[in-house]
Amino acid sequence: MNFDAYTAPILDFVRANQGWAPFIVGALAFGESLAVLSVLIPATVILVGIGALIGGADLAFWPIWAGAAAGAILGDWISYEVARYFGPSIQHSWPLNRQPDLVARTEAMMQRYGAWGVFVGRFFGPLRALVPLVAGIFEMPRFRFQVANVASALVWATLILAPGAGLMDWLKK
Repeated sequence: MNFDAYTAPILDFVRANQGWAPFIVGALAFGESLAVLSVLIPATVILVGIGALIGGADLAFWPIWAGAAAGAILGDWISYEVARYFGPSIQHSWPLNRQPDLVARTEAMMQRYGAWGVFVGRFFGPLRALVPLVAGIFEMPRFRFQVANVASALVWATLILAPGAGLMDWLKK
């Protein structure tokens, strides 16, 4: 099944039910950020499309932005806490056991850059869901993780939604 089979109905629903947009975007951002689930949800394409709807269908930017940021924060937070609870043994479970090199490289990045690694990892697809797991596995202090998590989610939500919203506004003029 192609992306259009998933994206078109969701975008149509958001267009028809604009009051639900912040919640839908929050759920998509949550799924995009949550470990394992992020592989199954093509949320980036949908979120960019919703960004275009913001400008094209006159949706309110800030509530949708808040939904995206909250979903992203919560997804990373849960991934971090799950990994922290299970510790290093989680590396031997699916899907991490299928990508030991990626886990090792992410661990090296986290050891070298710490909280900045969490911040930057948000913006790279394969790392987005892996970085919070690695931070939890290796017990990055919660406060440092959350500062990077929240800051990166606020910037990420802006970067994923604003271009489409601004482009559509510019095209309408």
